[in-house]
Amino acid sequence: MNVQEYQRKQLLERVEREGATVGTAIPEEIDVQEETIDLRSFVFEIKRRETVPPGEHERVEQAKRNLRRERRKRRRRLESESISYQEGERLTEAIVGIDRALEALESLGPSDIESEKQAKEAADQKRWMTFLKQALGRDETGGAGPRGGTDGSRDSHGGRR
Repeated sequence: MNVQEYQRKQLLERVEREGATVGTAIPEEIDVQEETIDLRSFVFEIKRRETVPPGEHERVEQAKRNLRRERRKRRRRLESESISYQEGERLTEAIVGIDRALEALESLGPSDIESEKQAKEAADQKRWMTFLKQALGRDETGGAGPRGGTDGSRDSHGGRR
């Protein structure tokens, strides 16, 4: 039985969801352009070194390009082809696994641990604020009605700040 349109939308949403790769394992192997790649061992081999050695830089960049291309191909297939729900599930898992591998490869390179920590904290805070705004029904300017103005003169209880 072919995947229903609502199921397809759910699978695509899962692929694009922020944090979809959390807890996802990098696939052991993946077929990219008719070639089987030992993806997990490749990523762990490179990741173990913490930075990309000069001789490996082009190999890593080529792997990332190939993975992005394969991700697009599989996503297009998930979006448009007549497939079963089970095949859609397999494609979704593969895409999320590719995303996980790409994240690992993208994070390589010389890193300043303190800047990386600050960037992660800033990104977490931004996601949290976006979530709160959506959950509380506030608009982008932070206004929530007559007392929620952006002039900052009063707190949420009507008192001076």
